[in-house]
Amino acid sequence: MFTKTQDIDRAFRHIRLFCLALIGCCTLSACISVYLSYRWAKKVSGTVYILASGKVLEAYASERGENIIVEAKDHIKTFHQLFFTLAPDEKAITANLSRALYLADASAKKQYEDLRESGFYAGIISGNISQQIQIDSITVDASAQPYAFTCRAVQRIIRPTSIVSRSLLTQGQLRPVERSDNNPHGFLIERWVTLENKDIQIQTR
Repeated sequence: MFTKTQDIDRAFRHIRLFCLALIGCCTLSACISVYLSYRWAKKVSGTVYILASGKVLEAYASERGENIIVEAKDHIKTFHQLFFTLAPDEKAITANLSRALYLADASAKKQYEDLRESGFYAGIISGNISQQIQIDSITVDASAQPYAFTCRAVQRIIRPTSIVSRSLLTQGQLRPVERSDNNPHGFLIERWVTLENKDIQIQTR
């Protein structure tokens, strides 16, 4: 009888030990699963798929601070290209300037309105003039907001009888704003002024 009691007690201890080991394994397995799921979710949440030319490309999201200078420079470049690239076509001019004015504040709109009121755009159309811009350099001071910047570029004004190259220097500030379809970088150009815009070369066609 005593032996049976010992056997039962021993069996009970074995069962208890087995149950504890099983619970420990299940707990460890659950913890590993949660950890791996978290890592996977974090990786997936940082993955962006871009459709370009009919192909799906994989990209990875990053913190804004990691590439703020690159984004700021591209914002400034895009704005200047839209604002200063003109064709002798009213719809093309309006389309470019509408997109440009989403990227800047009233200081850019004022320059646009001054040019329009002076007949500049009408002269572009009636004179069959094209205007192109090549960005030479952009500097951005990201040490404090709003970010001060300068942009150096060369304008090419193509007329039926000549090509005029002009030196362009502008400056302004960048204020971070919410990203949108019309403003994908999430910056707004403020206090934008033209410091220099002068002829540097005239070629006869």
